[in-house]
Amino acid sequence: MKWKNRLHILFLVCTISIYACTPIDLFEQSVAIPDHAWQSNFKPSFSFSIKDTTALYQPFFIFRHNDKYSFNNIYINVYVQLPNGDTVKRIHQDLILADDVSGWKAEGMDDIYEHRIPLGGPEPFKKGNFKFTIEQVMRQDPLKNVLDAGIRIEKIR
Repeated sequence: MKWKNRLHILFLVCTISIYACTPIDLFEQSVAIPDHAWQSNFKPSFSFSIKDTTALYQPFFIFRHNDKYSFNNIYINVYVQLPNGDTVKRIHQDLILADDVSGWKAEGMDDIYEHRIPLGGPEPFKKGNFKFTIEQVMRQDPLKNVLDAGIRIEKIR
């Protein structure tokens, strides 16, 4: 009976070891918003590299706020600098964060909410270095009760 238990433990350790060594195909980075008030001239930037051009990638906007955030949406501009370095693409987005029926469309803990909102659909990326810059373009400036903003890029298999 003891050898069966040892065999099960060995199998479990091997399985965990295999999955622990599997690379995660994503980039995610957020920055803290100074004083929880996002000034329109504070434009966080995120740089990452793409090597696999055969895959599709899904970009996300990461947004954390507290329950005192006054709006059910956020207007942002996302500037994408392509690998050739001189082409910048601007993407204007009105992102819905809540509705009157179900409230915040986010993961929440206590009074903190985190949104992961897709920016368009999955698409192929060129090989090279990319730079994403986020600008908030709401009428309220600074935009209060904002904790973090960031970018997530997931590789779709």
